[in-house]
Amino acid sequence: MTAIAERDAFIARYGALFEHSPWVVVRAAARQPFASLHAGLMQVVHDATPEEQLSLIRAHPELAGKAAVDGSLTEASAAEQASAGLDRLTQDEFDRFHALNSAYAAKFGFPFILCVRLTDKAGILAAMERRLGNDREAEIATALEQIGEIVRLRLELVA
Repeated sequence: MTAIAERDAFIARYGALFEHSPWVVVRAAARQPFASLHAGLMQVVHDATPEEQLSLIRAHPELAGKAAVDGSLTEASAAEQASAGLDRLTQDEFDRFHALNSAYAAKFGFPFILCVRLTDKAGILAAMERRLGNDREAEIATALEQIGEIVRLRLELVA
């Protein structure tokens, strides 16, 4: 296989790992080989400009938000949100998610990011409430860390 074919195969296999952000995998393809695929991918994220990092964060949907309601989540996001029960909310739970999503977006300018496959509805709501007390810089760092966890688990599904 030629280097171009290997690059294209890498991008085709891993391009959807980062929510609506194939640029991460495209850049990583040029940096191969890695001691760890996950670490190599995340290094691209950490080396990105602050604007690119915010773009990556903003590419994620709100939890139990508009995209979940209208069915426009990516397949991976829909499965992840369903694993935490976010596709089966009571009206009170939905209203609470909506209020917290709105407060979080108003304060930070991007959606709340959490690796929901590692928790449940109660844990997500508690994290949303707790993290509203953080400053923006801390939340950007936490969002990138959580994206790393999401990608780590998605890699297990495509490996």
